[in-house]
Amino acid sequence: MNDFFKAIRSYLLEYLPKQRCCSENTIKSYRNGLNLLVEYLRTEKQLAVSHIDFDLFNRKLILEYLDWLENVRNCGATTRNQRLMVIRAFFKYAGELDCTQVALQLEAKGIPIKKVPGRIVEFLSEDALLTLLSQPDVRKRTNLRNRFFMTLMYETAARCDELLSMKVRDLRLDVRHPVAYLTGKGNKTRSVALLPKAVEHCKQYLQIFHADTCKDDFLFFTVIHGTKQAMSPDNAAAFMKKYGEMARQICPEVPERVHPHQLRHTRAIHLYRDGMPLAVLSEFLGHVDPETTKIYAYADAEMKRAAMEKAEHLRKGVPVPIPIWKDNEDMILELSGLK
Repeated sequence: MNDFFKAIRSYLLEYLPKQRCCSENTIKSYRNGLNLLVEYLRTEKQLAVSHIDFDLFNRKLILEYLDWLENVRNCGATTRNQRLMVIRAFFKYAGELDCTQVALQLEAKGIPIKKVPGRIVEFLSEDALLTLLSQPDVRKRTNLRNRFFMTLMYETAARCDELLSMKVRDLRLDVRHPVAYLTGKGNKTRSVALLPKAVEHCKQYLQIFHADTCKDDFLFFTVIHGTKQAMSPDNAAAFMKKYGEMARQICPEVPERVHPHQLRHTRAIHLYRDGMPLAVLSEFLGHVDPETTKIYAYADAEMKRAAMEKAEHLRKGVPVPIPIWKDNEDMILELSGLK
């Protein structure tokens, strides 16, 4: 095994899991990115694995690989940027192992990321949400589970993976302030407060589905050949797609395509409209970077419309309120922190 593959081995098996404490999903993403790079060298450059080493790489080769991703594999700018980040991170690690590879790190770092078009945040109106949640026929056991899944996802604004990885023990209901514990990106756990109605739904669900099970069982599960298994993301996406199509026949406000992550966006938009500050909303959603949360401020057309109407109202002759600090020098100095 040459230095290139030795570095990959230590990067994936030691550095990321043991030193960086990255989650399994993060490590899987890096592994897939490096596998794809090796696949490109083998299939497009006709190189044997034994001939792939650090000496092979330069700026031109990396750019050719990125072009291949876009033109042959039809990857979008976001995917292309993520693959570039994998290369940058790996070459940075390689440079720490061997100073002769620092030049590779600098070459990869010098390749700019591509600008990604602004992302549209998809969310449900209140009428659309209520219509969607009313679709499952809760007389059937599976439908009751599905409705609770959608209800809990909305109440907690959880990511789909966070909800599917929840165990029974992650619901703390018989305490003064009931909470749900969610484990998100980077294995970071956060607590989300549960309101009384959500607690009622939780207790009903636990009584039916987990009356005689241990606390370590998955909260949402399927039974295959008599064995309980965690419910899959595909399962959640399938029943939400079905309920979305049913709901759209009743309420035109329901989007043509309904998927689990929309409930997270919907809860975030509703909380923002109700006055939750972006800083608090960022903590609620488990965003590492508070800047990420600003997409909800940009997305809420209803609040923008209300602000425009207010501005139009003022423009038509309604006098602007006089600031309480006008002509009050002492107050101006105090508000400025000078007194």
